[in-house]
Amino acid sequence: MSDQPPKNSRLRDAVRTQAEILDVATREFAERGYAGARVDEIAALTRTTKRMIYYYFGGKEQLYIKVLERAYTGIREAEQAVDVTGLDPAEAIRHLAELTFDHHTAHADFIRLVSIENIHRAEHLVKSETLAKAGTPVIDLISGILARGREQGVFRNDTDTDAVDVHMMISSFAVFPVANQHTFGTLFGRDPLDPERRAHYRRMLGDMVVAYLSARS
Repeated sequence: MSDQPPKNSRLRDAVRTQAEILDVATREFAERGYAGARVDEIAALTRTTKRMIYYYFGGKEQLYIKVLERAYTGIREAEQAVDVTGLDPAEAIRHLAELTFDHHTAHADFIRLVSIENIHRAEHLVKSETLAKAGTPVIDLISGILARGREQGVFRNDTDTDAVDVHMMISSFAVFPVANQHTFGTLFGRDPLDPERRAHYRRMLGDMVVAYLSARS
């Protein structure tokens, strides 16, 4: 009788190990940046070895790209789960804006990774086939909401407003509290992640987006 564990058990162990590596790698890359993070340290913080990390992911850059893919996939899955059925266009875009705000403020590592990758001018991001079309679902969602709003006459109907602009507007405000928490707090004495002001900022973002889309040329 073989002493080897069942194949399904080995597969589950491999999946769990890879997930653990990605969890630790996410924290390390977000905290130390791409250049500062060390595979040796990531291995030391997991129940595996540097050799196994290279076996699973191929190398430091490939591991970093997997971390980026998982981070971006998380927000995209949340966006795709948004159900705007039955909501009027203004409430639908407000709902999406508030969900984005909630996600970004709850996932500081994601914002730090995005900031780090911008420092590297997206040189790693462009190497990912997974992320090549990662932005399409949310743009399609926003486009549908805008189309309904224009058809109903509640949103501005001009060529200056498109889904990418709206997505950028939402993302800008949702990213700011995390990306600028320390500098903004030091300069102005206000923590943009203060839990007592969270509801105010969520409502503020929704108000801005709806007011912009409702404006008439």
